[in-house]
Amino acid sequence: MSKLIVRTIDLSKVYRRGKVNVPALNNVNLQVSSGEIVGIMGPSGSGKTTLLNIIGGLDKPTQGKIFVDGVDITSLNEKDLADYRLKKVGFIFQFYNLIPILTALENVEIPLALMGAPKDERRERALSLLRVVGLENRADHKPDELSGGEQQRVAIARALANNPSIVLADEPTGDLDSKSAMAFMKIVRDLNRRNNQTFIIVTHDPLVVEQCTKIYTIRDGRVESA
Repeated sequence: MSKLIVRTIDLSKVYRRGKVNVPALNNVNLQVSSGEIVGIMGPSGSGKTTLLNIIGGLDKPTQGKIFVDGVDITSLNEKDLADYRLKKVGFIFQFYNLIPILTALENVEIPLALMGAPKDERRERALSLLRVVGLENRADHKPDELSGGEQQRVAIARALANNPSIVLADEPTGDLDSKSAMAFMKIVRDLNRRNNQTFIIVTHDPLVVEQCTKIYTIRDGRVESA
């Protein structure tokens, strides 16, 4: 039986804009087990990214709880949340978020450097991850020397650097053509099969959706289906 990695309990988020309360999430309950590729779908403004940010420890809910690997992250202080983001979560964004002055290798090394890994160990680990995503021969290239698909593969390698429990991806194929999107999902599937890596992906892309093992649909801050 697969281990439960993520569980949210009556998760709600309300933003305050001036004198107006704007609800983003409303009593969201979902579960993600180890080795699943979970897609989160819904119209723009439905709360998908807010949910992903809360799971990733980038934002806090107004009420409710979220457990990751059995730990209630809503109870963590800022220091422990930073450790959680570094050690437990890998992030992949639509626009890659690579540092332009660093090479692909150096970008992948960043989480390892933050963990205090020795230089030789960082380099070996980063090169092995670039090999996994098929970019070992582009290790010394900077982001502006790489295609969009290649930059997103570097982002995958960086997200995996610290062996995270979950990888969170926010519209990861939104800036890619269909060929690159398919290549991205092939890497996701391969990592999922080979390493039992767990992914939670916010997406509108049918190419992504058809590769997910579970789909949650969110509308107006509520989960409609799973």
